[in-house]
Formats: sequence, structure tokens, C-alpha cells
Amino acid sequence: MAVQSAVKSSALLAAGSAALAVGYATVIERNAFVVREVTMPVLSPGSTPLRVLHLSDIHMLPTQRRKQAWLRELARWEPDLVVNTGDNLSHPKAVPAVVQAVGDLLSVPGVFVFGSNDYFAPKMKNPAKYLTDRDHRLHGSPLPWQDLRAAFTERGWLDLTHTKRDLEVAGLTIAAAGVDDAHLGRDRYDTIAGPANPTANLTLGVTHAPYTRVLDRFAADGYQLVMAGHTHGGQLCLPFYGAIVTNCDLDRSRAKGASRWGAETALHVSAGIGTSPFAPFRFCCRPEATLLTLVAAPTGGHDQTHGVVRSSPTASVR
Repeated sequence: MAVQSAVKSSALLAAGSAALAVGYATVIERNAFVVREVTMPVLSPGSTPLRVLHLSDIHMLPTQRRKQAWLRELARWEPDLVVNTGDNLSHPKAVPAVVQAVGDLLSVPGVFVFGSNDYFAPKMKNPAKYLTDRDHRLHGSPLPWQDLRAAFTERGWLDLTHTKRDLEVAGLTIAAAGVDDAHLGRDRYDTIAGPANPTANLTLGVTHAPYTRVLDRFAADGYQLVMAGHTHGGQLCLPFYGAIVTNCDLDRSRAKGASRWGAETALHVSAGIGTSPFAPFRFCCRPEATLLTLVAAPTGGHDQTHGVVRSSPTASVR
């Protein structure tokens, strides 16, 4: 009888702990938005610092007022450039919410590409599939990505989908290029292939999903920095272990943050701001935007480090 009672107590304790963890991941951490600050030495020698705000995976629903209010505050960080790496939508009526939330940031120079959840709504799926099938896809109904594109471009942001553009930002020349979503197999790197402007202060590659085939092509063409999202930083992470999966063929150690890709290319992957409405939780992986301070590399891009990372809580948004 004592053994049965102990087993029952252990089961109740385990169930209670699981319920607390789910509650924390769903109610608290999913809404614990943070701005991370990262310094990356990637610019050409002699370049002045450039402040880049990286937004990704907003996954907006029209009813998400807390997320919208937090996004509206991001303009106070005064970036020189905004890079949006896609998955802005989760609902066919979310375009106005996204546009109003990014608000004043649309007056800042910006570039963007789209992800799968700009083209298609999320759909109920078995999340365990991603543990064994990183290429698992299940699409919902089409989303009004054309309306979002029109809203962004009308305010001056540049659509980098299969496009190469040189732009002047804060007195620096940025040679930027992007591809469509590799998770959907829409990437066509050959449309932008070839070295970027060698006289630019920064050569920047932009993609939604950081599949290695795309990263390898950017690196081969000599891009100093590639920016991506898609992974959600793993979304459900384990203490002292990190991300369990990346939802692509990128290794777990690069699921979020700054790293190197090859000898001369830096990579930054955003852990993202939102989640699918069918998996509304995060654990050990707070939703984030990232303010990258890009500075001159000491040897012209050949000595890039992983960056100096400092986390700033929501309350410290200036």
C-alpha cells in the first residue's frame, strides 16, 4: 500500500510539474519579448558602425495586442536599417496588424523576404514530425502576401526576393541580395548568383530558412553577412542542451544567434518573435528581435567572430 501511495504521489507530482511547465511556456515565456544586442565585426575596414534591427517570424494574429504594442516600441531603438526575414502572418486578416505594429520602422530603410507563413496559413499538425522529418510541410489556405508586399514597398522597404540591390544607408554602401523561401523549395539562387559589389561596405545575403544549400552559395559568392529566421531558435529548448530541432538542415548549434559560415561569412539567425497558433509555446527560448551593431572587421571580413551578445529585457526598450 505504501509503495502504491508513493507511486501515485510521484505521478501526481510529475503531472503537476508538466502542467506548470506547459503553463509557463504558453502564458509567460511566449510573451516575454526581448531585444538582444549583438556586435558583429563584418564591415569593410574603415566603415562606421551600422545598427541593423533583425525581425523575423512575427506570425501575427489580429488579436495579439501585446505583441503589437511591443513591436510598435522597437522604433525607439533607432536602427539605421531593418531586415525582415519573413513569416509575418498567421491569419488572412493580419496584414493591417503587421503594418500598424511595425509602424514607424517603415520610415527606416528596410529590406525583406517572405517565408512559408506569408504565403500559406499555418495548419494543425503533429509537432513530433519535426523530430524525425525536418522537411515536413503541411500548408493551410493561401495568405494575402501580395497585400503585405505592397504595404512594405509603398513605404520604401525593398523586396529582395531573387533580387540584388545596392543601397546607401547611414553613409555606407550595402550590396544586398535575397532568395525566396528554401523551406518551400522556392529558392532560385541562380537568379542572383555571382559576387556582390566588391566596393560595398557590407555585402548582405537575406533568406528566410537557413538551409545549407543557400548559405553555401552566399558564402561562395563572398557575402560578409547572411541573415535568416525560420528556426524559432528551436522554440522548445532544453537547459544546458539548447535547441532540439531547427526545422531545416542547419545544425542545432546555429539555431539562433551569431556564428560563422565558412572562412569569410558571418551568419545571424533570429529566434523569432512569434509561434504558430497551433503550437503557442516557447521554453528556454524567449521571443526576440535583435539589434545588430555591425562594425569594421579588423582584417576586412577575414577575422569575423561570433559577436558579443547582450540581452536587454522588454522593459529596457528605450
